[in-house]
Amino acid sequence: MKKTLIYLAALALLAGCSSKPLKYQRTCQQHIDDIIAAAPFDMPSLRLPVISEQSFSVLDYGADPAGINLSTEAIQHAIDDANNAGGGTVIIPAGVYVTGPIELKSNVRLYTEHNSLVIFSDDFTLYPVLDASFEGLDTKRCQSPISARNAENIAICGYGTFDGNGYSWRPLKKGKVTASQWKKKLQTGVVSDKDVWYPDSASLYAASLCQDQNVPVLPDNATQEDWDAIRSFLRPVMLNFIGCKNILLEGVCFENSPAWNLHPFCCENLVMSHLQVRNPWYSQNGDGVDVESCKNVIITDCTFDVGDDAICMKSGKNEDGRRRGIPAENVCVNNCTVYHGHGGFVVGSEMSGGVKNVNVNGCTFIGTDVGLRFKSTRGRGGVVENIFVSNITMTDIPNEGLVFDLFYGGKGAGEETEEEIAARMAGAIPQPDETTPAFKNIVIENVICKGTKRAIYFNGLPEQKIENVTLRNISMTATEGAIFNQTNGLVVSGLHITAEKGEPLVLSNTVENVTIEK
Repeated sequence: MKKTLIYLAALALLAGCSSKPLKYQRTCQQHIDDIIAAAPFDMPSLRLPVISEQSFSVLDYGADPAGINLSTEAIQHAIDDANNAGGGTVIIPAGVYVTGPIELKSNVRLYTEHNSLVIFSDDFTLYPVLDASFEGLDTKRCQSPISARNAENIAICGYGTFDGNGYSWRPLKKGKVTASQWKKKLQTGVVSDKDVWYPDSASLYAASLCQDQNVPVLPDNATQEDWDAIRSFLRPVMLNFIGCKNILLEGVCFENSPAWNLHPFCCENLVMSHLQVRNPWYSQNGDGVDVESCKNVIITDCTFDVGDDAICMKSGKNEDGRRRGIPAENVCVNNCTVYHGHGGFVVGSEMSGGVKNVNVNGCTFIGTDVGLRFKSTRGRGGVVENIFVSNITMTDIPNEGLVFDLFYGGKGAGEETEEEIAARMAGAIPQPDETTPAFKNIVIENVICKGTKRAIYFNGLPEQKIENVTLRNISMTATEGAIFNQTNGLVVSGLHITAEKGEPLVLSNTVENVTIEK
């Protein structure tokens, strides 16, 4: 395929590292090395992908920059040719491109120029139903708009936008939008008796097959045709990389995802840098990034404004996650900003394979439902340990600035009544076993929060208390102060809470081995 030299000339002007193989990148290896060196645990070095400079423009393959005709075959053909040629950069020039799902291959960089917009079609039939993992469970989902499986040395970078057309897929609760928005939505789809909009009757039916999660339960003898019949409910995550290594996501915008936005799963050596990740605040399961059972990950200088948890660590749910047994580990989150989200930085609730060695530094949360959110429940199992959080600024947090909730019930912060929470906590205390989650060895320091409903809330399990948490140099203004329950080994130093009502610090009789320093 003819090389498009005009694009190479333009791309040579991009800001970036001086090393020639990195001419398409703005993130320098030195920056990555500095982040790793600052981690309070031993983390392996992580090298940015090096990909061939030969280029393949999707225009040469017949892609339509006017967005009238589908460009799926053109984009995929360019990716396949770059892969078959030993590697290269697939260029998406300025324009609007409508496409079905595309699959990235080894040694390929997908580069989006300024003013390029890739919109994934709302024709559900373009998305095959495949074996997948969603919300920590083994199930089936539609193929993701962007996917890669067992690929190595891959990148998506540049300045463009990928739009997942999530408005067409996602259920919508009437109470989350205005009357005029709801009226407009009713021009299509169907509505349940609980005032939830679905794209069609098949999606509504599939919702009735769900139990306590968003995964429909079909009979063991269900056929592929049975799953295909509820395709419209099986909305995919926007980007799904499975078992991939040496990955760079840089500079682009990912928005309007059908379910979660970015979902790296069982991947190694991943850098996410200078991304914009966006979803409407009301988007059902509209997470920003869910790092699931991955190791050696850096998320730096990214902005999130989403409808569910923003930056989240996961490792599978209940038996499925424990059977896999792959933790999320060696993760650095650096200099990120989160606007709306159910949590700014989150661990869980699907953490059954464990989460360990995570460093979160220099982040800002503005208006997130919760600031720092650690959540799980009985039945998960798994161990969360060696988590370090520092230099966090927050404002306008409507619920907790910091929360550990080991009685998580599946709803967003503030969506449950006190009676519902109390009912879940009542009953006999079981003996700890493999299904009991554990959170331990966590340091949170240098945190400023101006304006939150409740400053801090710890609520561990009586059979497995939250263990060995250090809170150092934390300043918060809040309506209510800090409450600690079911905790063992708490060190508090330099905690300053200004509470409008009640005591600034409450330790229940379930808290043991407490050290409080001024």
